[in-house]
Amino acid sequence: MRTITIYTTLAVLLLTANTKAQEIRLTLDDAITMAADSSLSAIKAHRAYMSGYWEYRAYKAARMPSLTLNLTPAQYNRNIVQRYDSENDRDVFRTQQSYYASGGLSVVQNVDFTGGTLYLNSGVDFLRSFGGDAYSQFSSVPVRIGYSQNLIGYNPFKWDKLIEPLKYERRKKELSYNMEQISEEAIVYFFSLAQAQAEYDLAVKNMASCDTLYKIGCDRHKIGAISRADLQTLKLDVINANNTLKNSEIAMRRAMFQLASFLNIDKEQTLSIELPARPKLLTISAAKALEYARENNPEFLALKQNILESRQAVDRTKKESGINASLNASIGFNQVGSEFAQVWRDPLQQDMVSMSLSIPILDWGVRKGRYNMARNNLTVVEISSRQSEQQIEEEVVMTVNDFNVQGGMIESAEEARLLAESAYEDTRMRFIIGKSDINSLSMALTRKDAAEKNYISALRNYWLSYYKIRRLTMYDFTNECTIDSGKEIIKQ
Repeated sequence: MRTITIYTTLAVLLLTANTKAQEIRLTLDDAITMAADSSLSAIKAHRAYMSGYWEYRAYKAARMPSLTLNLTPAQYNRNIVQRYDSENDRDVFRTQQSYYASGGLSVVQNVDFTGGTLYLNSGVDFLRSFGGDAYSQFSSVPVRIGYSQNLIGYNPFKWDKLIEPLKYERRKKELSYNMEQISEEAIVYFFSLAQAQAEYDLAVKNMASCDTLYKIGCDRHKIGAISRADLQTLKLDVINANNTLKNSEIAMRRAMFQLASFLNIDKEQTLSIELPARPKLLTISAAKALEYARENNPEFLALKQNILESRQAVDRTKKESGINASLNASIGFNQVGSEFAQVWRDPLQQDMVSMSLSIPILDWGVRKGRYNMARNNLTVVEISSRQSEQQIEEEVVMTVNDFNVQGGMIESAEEARLLAESAYEDTRMRFIIGKSDINSLSMALTRKDAAEKNYISALRNYWLSYYKIRRLTMYDFTNECTIDSGKEIIKQ
């Protein structure tokens, strides 16, 4: 779906572009959509998510029974071994040659609740001995079922069942989080170009205005209407305006190149920014934003994962520091014979039960030290997690408060821009007819330029704050829905 969206967006942009100048007009929505679809940052975010997706798939697969075919097609041995000669009552060295082959199937199922392993296998072996007393033998295990269990020790399956689903959920939310971060980057590059483009347009207008005013000043100086100092000031304005125009063109080209590089499009294209209209008034509740952040922000899942992994380390070191006991039991059938068919007839029962113990007696406090270190690390992680939660919550509240103020600032900046433009035009016309001096004209021009920059800056701050709130809460307050990019990837 995203691929179709980007192609559609590019097609519309290219159709509305000026073909001769290879100009593409970009809106803010266009820049955000293209960044989410084709930027290198977006590709990296998607690949990171897919890595987590396949890691989770591997975890789920490991919980299913596994079927394995084990083969030893050929094993040849020729060596000298020590043997007891009963006739002479002494050990002797003899040459031995043998050929061995085996094959078998095994099914293994891990049991999460107990941490044990249930297995079922079947196999056949062949042995051929060469020499003076050559012989061949087959041995088979038609079927054997068994179970192995660590009776007291650490159960990794239980912890995997808690941690792995949480890690995958975190990966999904991190994808959405990273995509919102990419949108913020797109906004920064978009408004950097918008600011540079506006400054260039102002420089072009100021250059034309200064040139016109200088020509008018020359005519007025001839009739003694203005002094030579005022005429030189007008000429200096022309020189400064020309230098400003060149510098602003360089800055605009640099900002254009940076935006094209970020969007991963042809850098030879000329990009033209279309500023967004004044947004509709939107007020966000800080309490609601905090609620969504706690539910959706992957940073909270990361903190929870860190605590679980620390508890896992405590559990492992605690159980490894004490007595360890394991049980392995199996029941099945086996048979041996000189021919292949014989080993499958009248099999004999095969039973095996074993228990092992490991009891630490003296280790000079190594196990105890590891356990205490793990417990202290858990305490540190829990305290750090709480501090991080407070920092995230504080950032959410502060960003929401800033955003709720930005709407009014845009309205004020837009009004100031219109007033500054009107005041400059009035002052300019009054200067032309000789009713205003050069200082008033310069001040009006400065105020007009500053008002234009402040308006663009207000728009930039508004949209940055809005998308930062989206990233922190993983919630779209305009459409009133949770943001989840992971589902879109799976559908593709």
